[in-house]
Amino acid sequence: MMSLAYPWLLLLALLPALLMVRRHGKQAGDAPVIPVGHWLSGLPGVSSSGQATPRWRQLLLLLAWLCLVVAIARPQHVGEQIQMPVSGRDLMLVVDISPSMDEKDMVLHGRGIDRLEAVKRVLDEFIDHREGDRLGLILFGTEPYVQAPLTFDRETVRTLLHESGIGMAGRATAIGDAIGLSVKRLRDRPQDQRVVVMLTDGANTAGQITPDKATEIAQAAGVRVYTVGIGADSMVQRGLLGTRRVNPSRDLDEDLLTRMAEMTGGRYFRARSLPELEMIYDSINQLEPIEQEGQFYRPVTELYVWPASAAIGLWLILLATRLGAGLWRKADNQEADHG
Repeated sequence: MMSLAYPWLLLLALLPALLMVRRHGKQAGDAPVIPVGHWLSGLPGVSSSGQATPRWRQLLLLLAWLCLVVAIARPQHVGEQIQMPVSGRDLMLVVDISPSMDEKDMVLHGRGIDRLEAVKRVLDEFIDHREGDRLGLILFGTEPYVQAPLTFDRETVRTLLHESGIGMAGRATAIGDAIGLSVKRLRDRPQDQRVVVMLTDGANTAGQITPDKATEIAQAAGVRVYTVGIGADSMVQRGLLGTRRVNPSRDLDEDLLTRMAEMTGGRYFRARSLPELEMIYDSINQLEPIEQEGQFYRPVTELYVWPASAAIGLWLILLATRLGAGLWRKADNQEADHG
């Protein structure tokens, strides 16, 4: 279906006729002037001398003006109504970026990578699969920050996640405050759609709200919390006296994360390696979508470029013919002078 965004601008097409009526009878030999202003008097088809503009140039000039008017009225093609895919979940990703996430106990292609890099790689695919959900991103350390509010723009969420760096939010771990901020951002959404996926590698060491209190708030608000504890159970550490095997996840409070998930109807997952982390997010990705009424829109294709291009083409033709006529007259004058 064809339509115009600003149909009232078509009234500008009458402007040439109105100005011709106004200027009728001033001087019989005057050439018609384009109805925009005197600053166009030097353009093709407009004459300021006593010589009348040829009729074919006047017609081309009028046609160029009409094409320009149609272009600024913004012709559009409006397609058939399409339903947007909406699953109905409001899903807040909560990611720990405290300094402990710098531990290189994740392995990718035989080399060690830090925990945050592993999370970014896995969340890339997770975000891709959440088409139709509104996603948000909270980063936390000593304090939590909303890096991306709830949005359908998954690419923006992915970009902001990749721009995050270890230690940006402080050196401690405020799990309770992070959950509290998540609940605050989700509380105005429909109750059956509120989901939090929190990933951390430690225990609560900062914040104004205890994790247990934040869990009670989430439970009361109907927010399901899925917790993910990341970090290997064992790794070889090199030192001055040789190597020794250590537990890089000794600070991980699994009891707390399990309690938080169970109280809110979620589930606790343990990621000791990159493949385990991938499997965990695959499991979370299987959450059944909440059915809700879909949103509809009509695709719009802008067509103003065609009449605008036609107007420019006509102006160029008029300019070329005027320049050609000027060169021809100049050559004739030179021949007359030499004769």
